[in-house]
Amino acid sequence: MSNASEKTGRIQLLSDTLAKAKSEDRAALVAYLPAGFPTVDGAIEAVKAVIAGGADVVEIGLPHSDPVLDGAIIQTADDIALRGGVKIADVLRTVREAHEATGAPILVMTYWNPIDRYGVERFTAELAEAGGAGCILPDLPVQESALWREHAEKHGLATVFVVAPSSKDERLATITAAGSGFVYAASLMGVTGTRESVGNQAQDLVRRTRATTELPVCVGLGVSNAVQAKEVAGFADGVIVGSAFVKLLLDAPDEAAGLAAVRALAGELAEGVRRN
Repeated sequence: MSNASEKTGRIQLLSDTLAKAKSEDRAALVAYLPAGFPTVDGAIEAVKAVIAGGADVVEIGLPHSDPVLDGAIIQTADDIALRGGVKIADVLRTVREAHEATGAPILVMTYWNPIDRYGVERFTAELAEAGGAGCILPDLPVQESALWREHAEKHGLATVFVVAPSSKDERLATITAAGSGFVYAASLMGVTGTRESVGNQAQDLVRRTRATTELPVCVGLGVSNAVQAKEVAGFADGVIVGSAFVKLLLDAPDEAAGLAAVRALAGELAEGVRRN
């Protein structure tokens, strides 16, 4: 099979979606939700709800027993998903059904170990076939990423790496040169979660990252409301929100209320990223 016919992943859709937001003089709204939470079907409905509310891109979390970069809220959701028996097949079904229902670019955010065990070739082929746009790999070192990148590229998938305020300029250049789709700028040191202020650290990181790449830079870790979304939209290409959505689902009295709440928050955040 020729390379051209193998590329079924949606990296171009991701790039086009981010470019469209830029052309509208706004930041893109990127939502994160874990697969399998509250259930596999419930997660698919939640993805549809955030997109209906105004999210441009969705990251589906592949639940992990030791999500070292994620705060307590996402850990709790992952735990519920894992107790429910979520498998990689369920993550891929979530991507497929969410993408088919909405046409939006859907990525998977995952630690490296589950992919390594599943098989890189198998995972990239199945993610592309499901209509996935790519992967965010927070713990895969760039210098160990060649095998992954080869297969991701073959299947038309983005490889999104995470940069942090501690990353030196030279290191930033190495990371951004290897990545595709966008760069995930973690605005705070430490774990994800909602914060009172997103702060200057993020702005400095975006400035330093932009000096090394043409890729869009999206900021995550800490945004939970429209005011913060507006602040980050002032200097970033995309605003990533995760814990705030997950917390609404955790706190909801029932699934319908949870879906209504995440849709409403997505709407408020979508207003916030519109800069004017």
